[in-house]
Amino acid sequence: MTMESAVTDQERSSREPVLSLRGISKGFGAVQALTDIHLEVYPGEVVALVGDNGAGKSTLVKILAGVHPQDAGTITFDGQDVSIPSPAASRQLGIATVFQDLALCDNLDVVSNLFLGREITHGTLDEEEMEKRSWSLLRQLSARIPSVRIAVASLSGGQRQTVAIARSLIGEPRVVILDEPTAALGVAQTAEVLNLIERLRERGLGVILISHNMADVQAVADRVAVLRLGRNNGDFRVPDVSYEEIISAITGATDNVVSQRAERIEERVELIEHGDHAAGTESTEGKQDR
Repeated sequence: MTMESAVTDQERSSREPVLSLRGISKGFGAVQALTDIHLEVYPGEVVALVGDNGAGKSTLVKILAGVHPQDAGTITFDGQDVSIPSPAASRQLGIATVFQDLALCDNLDVVSNLFLGREITHGTLDEEEMEKRSWSLLRQLSARIPSVRIAVASLSGGQRQTVAIARSLIGEPRVVILDEPTAALGVAQTAEVLNLIERLRERGLGVILISHNMADVQAVADRVAVLRLGRNNGDFRVPDVSYEEIISAITGATDNVVSQRAERIEERVELIEHGDHAAGTESTEGKQDR
């Protein structure tokens, strides 16, 4: 499968990516986790980063989050080459990462979780101002949280994910990275999180969505970037790519169970259509004979 450009030449000339990776490589001893990775994220765009286990998704996310430094390659943010030596540097730069474990404090309420480590103080904690900002932020995201003074432990999975994403926006980031945000969620909760991702796009943020759920990817992503064995293996516009093509890029094979099943279905449809057409032709000829 050839790698296709998901962004047209006109789009490239009219706007600049907020985040650009060029030739990113990372190794851990004898294991080469990433090799010559290229990725671009534009403002107001959701880019799904997909790949099988061991493809290098988590390593790439940790490089952007400041957990691991890259061994080679450049990271460009707002048109300037940058280094990300620590998680604090990543946040300061304008990159917010929501990891799969969410890192919420179950015993604290929503307000305390949102402002943990970034409390508003005027000699003492300004609880009223933090509560006001919490409601304002949650309303902007159309979040369904019954109360900002309820303990996070009593919230549903979707609501907890909402709190984690809202907390990432406290520092006004330009790029938000979501690591498997719908994992282990029910249908209604998944829809709630996908709506939240739409809100992030509407705010003009660049969103990197790591997911194994192709239905979620096709529902909200603008582009799909595929990693395989630590290398780029496809970059597609979602309207132009099928589910089978994404799976083929992930597995590195054009002939797999999914594609074979799709081919069988297409063959059956063609046979049915051919049979209907033949029956219609015979019927017409019969009438003409009469």
